[in-house]
Amino acid sequence: MTPRELLGTAKVPGGGEELRLFRRGRDFMIVLDRNELMSSRMSGSEIALAELTCQRVGDRRNLRILIGGYGMGFTLRAALAALGADAQVVVAELVPEIIDWARGPMAELMAGCLDDPRVELIYDDVAALIAAERQTYDAILLDVDNGPDGLTRDENDRLYSMAGLAASKRALKPGGVLAVWSAGPDAAFSRRLADSGFISEEVMVRARSNGAGPRHVIWFARNGSS
Repeated sequence: MTPRELLGTAKVPGGGEELRLFRRGRDFMIVLDRNELMSSRMSGSEIALAELTCQRVGDRRNLRILIGGYGMGFTLRAALAALGADAQVVVAELVPEIIDWARGPMAELMAGCLDDPRVELIYDDVAALIAAERQTYDAILLDVDNGPDGLTRDENDRLYSMAGLAASKRALKPGGVLAVWSAGPDAAFSRRLADSGFISEEVMVRARSNGAGPRHVIWFARNGSS
């Protein structure tokens, strides 16, 4: 087996263990301790997060979308492919090294998406961006940490708390969609969505684009009726 090559490390603000970027052949992995947070081999659910959200927001004009967490860019690229020329996509990334890696060793994966004129990149906690807005976004896509059951930093839990969901609801336009990626089911989070007044559905998606790999979960929660 081809050995992994360590390409870089990064500290997560407010977190403990370092993020590490590895390459094995043509594949990239971002690892926290012994947990593989993301891999270029398994992009299917990240792509589905964008494509299925865009289907749900429909063909509104001048769509404004917030993506929490750049990751390896699969969600951003899929969103740009699905959206029109008048759309705006805000990407919130807390760890600057993630973007350095995207523009450096993973530039081929980035495929220029961060340079698209529809994209605004903000180095900040997505929770802060959400808290500052009122009826701003047609969709908020959260692929932060491991989902509601986080690994990288305790502060991520506030995104998925009742207070965090209330903030997302305020930041969404009427009929807007909150889409949340998770490595697995979370019954408590499903209940919190319902208790927050969202109309939600839980969709199981495969990690790989070919329909194989582990099963991941995406919640699509609508802010009232469209």
